[in-house]
Amino acid sequence: METTRYLGCLAADYELLRDAAASAGFERAVPCCPGWTTADLVTHVGHVYLHKAAVMREKKWPDPFPPDGLPADPLAVLDLGYNELTAEFARRQPDEPSLTWFGPEQTVGFWIRRMAQETVVHRMDAQLAAGVAVIPAPADLAVDGIDEVLKRFLAYGSVEWPEEYATVQGGHLADDAGTGTIVVSAGPASWTVRPTPRSVTVTDGADSSARAEVSADPDAMLRWLWGRAGDGAVTVTGDQAWAAYLRRLLASVTG
Repeated sequence: METTRYLGCLAADYELLRDAAASAGFERAVPCCPGWTTADLVTHVGHVYLHKAAVMREKKWPDPFPPDGLPADPLAVLDLGYNELTAEFARRQPDEPSLTWFGPEQTVGFWIRRMAQETVVHRMDAQLAAGVAVIPAPADLAVDGIDEVLKRFLAYGSVEWPEEYATVQGGHLADDAGTGTIVVSAGPASWTVRPTPRSVTVTDGADSSARAEVSADPDAMLRWLWGRAGDGAVTVTGDQAWAAYLRRLLASVTG
């Protein structure tokens, strides 16, 4: 996706998130974030925006964080964060260096993509909390988000955060040789996930000998991978246990 497209999606989903939170009120429970209220959700997103703006501005991880003196109103925190974040994006080029948590890509462009994806998922959370219709993610953004969560969170995270990955709930089905695979299909796009007890590799395209294939339209797949939709949102062919294993693997590295 082009930078302008990411920024357009970010802007649209920020407005939708804000509108849903305002209509819900701050005490409404967020179904897919146990223990969170709408106030917690909105404050979290605002803090994420402020944190990434500070990373680009200060060229280091801000510590302490969050800063003192933030507004008490969650929506004011959200607005402040969005304004600071987009101001930093506006004054920088996507290929400009920036500290990130993803070793292979230390650029502002990483954060542009990440913030667009962060916002669309939490916008869905806000709409679920408000009890309004959850607007589907645009197909291009959803496919991009599927690619991101599989390659950057699951594959990279399995190596970068080995303690979390090693303690996946229910244990590992995969063997040390990585002989079992899972195919994820979303519209015209597909990925092959090859786990072992120590790491995961993700490649484009479908393995014809996969233990299971999980398929859905891009929006439904993005939601399912991020735990924002139940198993009824996807179709599984092959071994159901391996599809469930994929969700457990993702939960271990995304929280």
